[in-house]
Amino acid sequence: MRILQEHQIHLLDPSELLRPEPTFADKNPSKFRDYSVDTDNPLKERVRRTYRQMHLNQTVDFVRGRRARWLQFNTIKMTVREALEKLNDLVDESDPDLDLPNIIHAFQAAQRARDEFPQHDWLHLTALIHDLGKIMAFYNEPQWAVVGDTFAVGCRWGDSIVYRDDSFVGNPDGDNPKYNTEYGIYEPNCGVDNLLMSWGHDEYMYSVLKHNKTKLPDVACNIIRFHSFYPWHNGGDYKHLEAPQDEDTKKWVLIFNRYDLYTKSAVVPDIEALWPYYQTLIDKYLPGVIDF
Repeated sequence: MRILQEHQIHLLDPSELLRPEPTFADKNPSKFRDYSVDTDNPLKERVRRTYRQMHLNQTVDFVRGRRARWLQFNTIKMTVREALEKLNDLVDESDPDLDLPNIIHAFQAAQRARDEFPQHDWLHLTALIHDLGKIMAFYNEPQWAVVGDTFAVGCRWGDSIVYRDDSFVGNPDGDNPKYNTEYGIYEPNCGVDNLLMSWGHDEYMYSVLKHNKTKLPDVACNIIRFHSFYPWHNGGDYKHLEAPQDEDTKKWVLIFNRYDLYTKSAVVPDIEALWPYYQTLIDKYLPGVIDF
């Protein structure tokens, strides 16, 4: 067992927390993340259009510009609860599995993490706030630059990216020899934390946590940072850019993936009844007013 002395948080080796295929999902796990094209299905077509705009517009220059804009942390000040309550009014346009406000998904994920690992309260809060960066959508950021799977920019796009075959047509980085090779702007085995990721809620919330000096452990911050990086942790892409320490990060993200993905359902938790418990975790790990 490894102990982080600074916050006295006890972390098991992630291999000890891996679980078999989730039995709690309300449908077969293979039915989640269905990105098949069906122009007669409004939900599927909404998802496809969101990814098309993402893949067309997410370039190295775009990402650098969004980082310069958002990482000043001068957009708004609010508590974690206030930010979560804003998600009452957000439906993720990239999600083929859920068409409900994002706050419901946050509590679904948190409660499943709490049920499976009651002793790891940091994991419960991580699940609750993992999508909190989506508040960018309320401040003039289009959803294609907020939601959805992330990918590395500055190198060849991973083969397992959803809609990979035709969705990137017109993205100028695809014709730029600085950015369209296997390594692009990166060195071999540079580590995923050194990749310039497509701009979205993952990288933003990770940066918000670090800026506000969260007491959550680094592993929690990394779960949030890479939970949407499906081409890496689920698709097997970008192995040539991994560093040895990335293996543990990937294991933690896959543990968390059980709560992020397989809890999505029409069953709505009693959010008001759950607030007191989660407020104690907010007060413990990310208290007060936060700079976003």
